[in-house]
Amino acid sequence: MKSYWFSAIAVIVFAFALHVMAAIGGEQTSFEMVRSAGVEAAGCVPDARAEVTITPLGPVERMVVTVRGLPPDTEFDLFVLQLPNAPFGLAWYQGDIETDDRGVGRQRFIGRFNIETFIVAQPPGGQPAPVVHDADRLFPDASENPATEPIHTHHLGLWFGSPAEALAAGCPGATTRFDGDHDAGIQALSTRNFPDLKGPLQQVGP
Repeated sequence: MKSYWFSAIAVIVFAFALHVMAAIGGEQTSFEMVRSAGVEAAGCVPDARAEVTITPLGPVERMVVTVRGLPPDTEFDLFVLQLPNAPFGLAWYQGDIETDDRGVGRQRFIGRFNIETFIVAQPPGGQPAPVVHDADRLFPDASENPATEPIHTHHLGLWFGSPAEALAAGCPGATTRFDGDHDAGIQALSTRNFPDLKGPLQQVGP
């Protein structure tokens, strides 16, 4: 009997929690990421894709990205972007996704992922910035910032963690800026299936 009542209470608490979450947040938004223009042109990772689900949680959103059809045991870097295709505009590093031995990876991100997502650098520009990766690198850090009014970033892009990993997958081995050390491989997935100025984060209300 105690077990019955414990189970009943647990169900009630869970249902109440779901109700509270629904009241706090809004409806989930789901969309897909597709192969980038670069990997499509190169004919590599033909089955690569991703599903993204964004759940409003009141002051923040939870974004879950699930990738499939990518090389196994490989690290990828996720960015929020101004534009889905090169030269990408402004970009914001979110974190890493690592695939398992089946080429599947999943990661959860908490932040502001909706129509209000933006980057700003209040004028005047030329303010000092820390240089963590110095001039010995192909893409060293800038030591000061440019000025920009708010620019919305409604797209997503996923990059190979290194040129070597991209080459191992049969893709071009170019070095790009898109990881924590600024020596990533090429873009693997993006939201280029959406218009440049109508990225999928616009579907998520504040």
